Amino acid sequence: MFDRLKKKLSEFRETVVEKIKKKTEREEVKEEVEEEVEVKEEVKEEEKARKEEVAERREEKKKGEREEREVRKTKKKAKGIGTLLKEKGKAILEGKTVLDEKDLEKPLEVLEEALLESDVALSVAEEIISSVRRELVGERKKWGAKTEELVQSALKTALLNVFSAVGEFDFERFVATRIRAKQGLVNIAFVGVNGTGKTTSIAKVAKRLLDRGYSVVLASADTYRAGATEQLETHAANLGLKLIKHQYGADPAAVVYDAVKYAQSNRKEVVLADTAGRMHTSVNLMEQLKKICRVTTPDLVVFVDEAIAGNDAVERAKRFDETVGIDATILTKVDVDAKGGTAISVAHSTSKPILFLGVGQGYEDLQKFNAEWLVERLLG
Repeated sequence: MFDRLKKKLSEFRETVVEKIKKKTEREEVKEEVEEEVEVKEEVKEEEKARKEEVAERREEKKKGEREEREVRKTKKKAKGIGTLLKEKGKAILEGKTVLDEKDLEKPLEVLEEALLESDVALSVAEEIISSVRRELVGERKKWGAKTEELVQSALKTALLNVFSAVGEFDFERFVATRIRAKQGLVNIAFVGVNGTGKTTSIAKVAKRLLDRGYSVVLASADTYRAGATEQLETHAANLGLKLIKHQYGADPAAVVYDAVKYAQSNRKEVVLADTAGRMHTSVNLMEQLKKICRVTTPDLVVFVDEAIAGNDAVERAKRFDETVGIDATILTKVDVDAKGGTAISVAHSTSKPILFLGVGQGYEDLQKFNAEWLVERLLG
């Protein structure tokens, strides 16, 4: 999972760590040389003073012995000062260095390319790079043994900042709150293109709600695709759920409307509507989707796409959001996503939270989205 981006982030971390270590070593050597020059100057001054003192004292014949003692004492003192200054300099420099723009210019360029290759949108990649630069450049850091941890922390902060602007969405709390507010019914519409796992995701969400004690009704509003209703019927039978359906070619909005009426009459709590998988470029089908939302006023519109679709998923999410106004996203096939950038880009580009990640074909393979979890996987 996310192997490609994980590898690139690891390479960036290792490159920066190596640069820090090399720069620290160079600065330590430079400082030692400067210290030695200072010590030599100190010794030279001491020697000059000693010679002047000796010259003066030579004029005093009775102080000959004392002159010799002072000479030995001065030499010993000079040596002690040199050692002390060298040790002090090392103590000041220990584990500290400053990174500048030039140090990180190439590593950050490589990181940006890696992000783009991993399906991270350009605007998102630029934001991540800026955040990493702010964290690492300019301030004196106590790198030392914690160098790798500090670089890791900078990457983690940059990635988490992308999701923090969107915020988290507690699906179960939302359902519970809406049921109380509306006295027993939540209508959720699922939108997206064909082949992305939308119908299977609906079944997974239904199973999650059933496990938490909610009653669920399914609505097959995909009245155009052959086999669409049969697919949802299979899931309904497996989960023991009521499915509302019409004949092929019927008005999709009417199907969802009837499902809502059935739920109200039979004291069901949640309606999950499977709409026709339509390309975001199909104007007529998108207009029908707008009609479904206008007639049945869903409480939540969930966009579903696959993580492996990359920037195509980002563009589709933006178009669906512009057309009907999506509230959240489910990303499928995350378990086979080698890149990892889609989740980051979809959340940032739509400013809408990610609800769940599909991580397999089973009904239980629906993982609640957690930004910390995703970032930890990306950083290894």
